Amino acid sequence: MTKKLSLTYYSDALCVWAYISQARVDEVAAQFSDEVSIDYRLCSVFGDTAYKIGTGWAERGSYAGFGDHLRETVSEFSHIKLHPEIWLRNRPISSTPAHILLKAVQRVDKGNCRAVLQEIRLAFFERCLDISNRSVLNACLEAVGVAVNDVEVAIDSGVAHADLEADRRDQQILLVQGSPTFVLNEGRQKLYGNVGFGVIEANIKELLHSPAAGAASWC
Repeated sequence: MTKKLSLTYYSDALCVWAYISQARVDEVAAQFSDEVSIDYRLCSVFGDTAYKIGTGWAERGSYAGFGDHLRETVSEFSHIKLHPEIWLRNRPISSTPAHILLKAVQRVDKGNCRAVLQEIRLAFFERCLDISNRSVLNACLEAVGVAVNDVEVAIDSGVAHADLEADRRDQQILLVQGSPTFVLNEGRQKLYGNVGFGVIEANIKELLHSPAAGAASWC
């Protein structure tokens, strides 16, 4: 059996660009289901939202200004919806609790990682819920059908925290700048930010048609 091409996808659960890009990840999964495997990894952009937004956006309207920025950002993307009070109420203090939960999901029910991540994003971006709250995160697990108890065991054991640290370590090794980032060809090709599907597709096809496995690509 031919080994699949690995695509590593780094994102932060609270990053709107990652939320937008999920449709591109899904398209990769649909078009290259037999040729590409997708590895979901997590990076911290909103690990401290009070600093990221409250301080970082203090001169641009703080949380209200950041909410306006998000609405402007998604206005050209019809597949994305935002709650009108985004970042004005039920503000998550950090994306880290969601990330730890997702690493636990990868341990106990890896096939549902994408579905749980999407449910977490819907909970925040569309329903304006605080996804740093454990009860909200557990509700996301239940909505997908992942056993809450199994996930809690993985969290309480510390293994999910260790896996999140491994994501952080590999992010530094690969020089991943932020969310979202697509990594291909053992880190030789990195696509960061609002990258169109055509660009992602071209990079994948070039690697799939490369004459030697691991050879440097001309992309």
